[in-house]
Amino acid sequence: MEESGGGAGVDNPAFQIEDVNHYNITSSSDIKPIGQEKSKISQRDNNGNKLAYTVTDVPPWYLCIFLGIQHYLTALGGIVAIPLILSKDLCLTYDPLTQSHLISTIFFVSGICTLLQVLFGVRLPILQGGTFTFLTPTLAMLSLPKWRCPEWTQNANLVNATSPEFVNVWQSRLREVQGAIMVASCFQILVGFSGLIGFLMRFIGPLTIAPTITLIALPLFHSAGNDAGTHWGISIMTTFFIILFSQYLRNIPLLIPYYSKSSRKWQYSRTYVFQIFPVLLGISISWLICYILTITNVFPSKPETYGYFARTDVKGDVLARAPWFRFPYPGQWGLPTVSLEGVFGILAGVISSMVESVGDYHACARLSGAPPPPKHAINRGIGIEGIGCLLAGAWGTGNGTTSYSENVGALGITRVGSRMVIITGGVLMLLLGVFSKIGAVFATIPTPVIGGMFLVMFGVIAAVGMSNLQYADMNSSRNIFIVGFSIFCGLSIPNWVNNNAQRLETGIVQLDQIILVLLTTGMFVGGSLGFFLDNTIPGTKEERGIAAWNEVNGEADEKCCDVEDVYDLPFGIGTKFCTCSWLQYIPFCPKPRKLSFVDQENNHRNSFIETNH
Repeated sequence: MEESGGGAGVDNPAFQIEDVNHYNITSSSDIKPIGQEKSKISQRDNNGNKLAYTVTDVPPWYLCIFLGIQHYLTALGGIVAIPLILSKDLCLTYDPLTQSHLISTIFFVSGICTLLQVLFGVRLPILQGGTFTFLTPTLAMLSLPKWRCPEWTQNANLVNATSPEFVNVWQSRLREVQGAIMVASCFQILVGFSGLIGFLMRFIGPLTIAPTITLIALPLFHSAGNDAGTHWGISIMTTFFIILFSQYLRNIPLLIPYYSKSSRKWQYSRTYVFQIFPVLLGISISWLICYILTITNVFPSKPETYGYFARTDVKGDVLARAPWFRFPYPGQWGLPTVSLEGVFGILAGVISSMVESVGDYHACARLSGAPPPPKHAINRGIGIEGIGCLLAGAWGTGNGTTSYSENVGALGITRVGSRMVIITGGVLMLLLGVFSKIGAVFATIPTPVIGGMFLVMFGVIAAVGMSNLQYADMNSSRNIFIVGFSIFCGLSIPNWVNNNAQRLETGIVQLDQIILVLLTTGMFVGGSLGFFLDNTIPGTKEERGIAAWNEVNGEADEKCCDVEDVYDLPFGIGTKFCTCSWLQYIPFCPKPRKLSFVDQENNHRNSFIETNH
């Protein structure tokens, strides 16, 4: 998949789909689109191949369900990874039941946000899910002295998951994260619905985005190494399977049998399973091997012995203890609390997430047969993502939401760009978020399997950040200095501050905490330096990469006949209520439509009949 300039590919990054010519159906003629001949959208994509279904087409219900499940499974790896990463700093290492509740909650909220985005936001077929850009500032906030986990919470023999003391420990931290996300999301809502995103994009280029995204992943090497180190054999095996599927076998199809009603016989379709589900397959196989080695007692049974955490029964009865159904609700962990240091840290993640999403919108439009998104759709999409982050904070996922680039890659493979498929996927995520046994299953993944996944996933995130430099002139000594200096400072300054926090004390506790969070958040340090240097050191737009970036993310021609069909508001809102001329000054409203001569005649005739009646 061609990368967009917005850093598309950070969230759930596990492997960009490069070859979009792969079909998972025998041919588009095997499926008869409903109303396809009436579609007003030109069926086009980067390679000139016709799509089976474009944005406004509605496939048969059974195909919507199948493809919705596929989109859900594609995003599964990244969505599950976020609560697992946060669990240690939330003091939940030995409380898998609560981990499963967090996983179910993030599923549920992702479903809500997906429906909001597709129906009222940018209106493209793009999935919403947890964002890695919030992880680094969240972990920085939880590393403050007052939020560090007590030693006894890291000892399985001392943790009683049902005791009021332990519950208060993790809930107080989660409520603090909730409050920071909710307040910071208001900034994203303001930037989106006010149209400020266009103004900000003028100053943010590849030399700002590259160090920011790269520094999301690089500081997490400690977490990945610790988890993988619980059993290097299992973690290396997991990494091996993921790399094998995503890199070596991605272009090898599997023959899947299906029954064709037209020919009344069984036929075979070529499905690129390894390309679509490399993370899910890698984790599942390693997980199964761990289970076999556990029941055969190959792994040690004593917690203090190396390799114990590779057992699948470490988190024991969580699956049995988890209820079949649990309905997540806002404030389920208590009333959120707010601190300035947390809000400032999360703001760095919000800005990065917004810029990524703009790139995802353009990539999604290209692969779904839609024209480039106009300004009002982008503004609305960013605003709705802000509302999604607000809801994620209120529900207590410990994270926000953003657009998923893996979903964009799946569009290129299936050749199905219908937003009805994504709506189906969103409903599915809602249902599985309520079905809490699913979350419990993922909470039992052995620690070294998770570590092996992190080794690949965090590496890909860092590489995706660096890939934004393709737009800039990296033969320029100016650009080399900005990128190198920003990334190196984004690693060295947080490391020094973590070891010498007392030297930055001002005597004002709140100010000290804000300074600590910001200076220990590598993406904030590196991104701020990149932004400042790129906008102050003289350089042409071509040298900085701004010109190439703007060309890739070219603005839509709002006079294009099919822009309104894709990006108009649903349920007749755009045609019935957005008709006043003054609405053109509202940044998130579609431009008022000018009625054709025939429509004007019909309106005059109807009004005449009503008057006479």
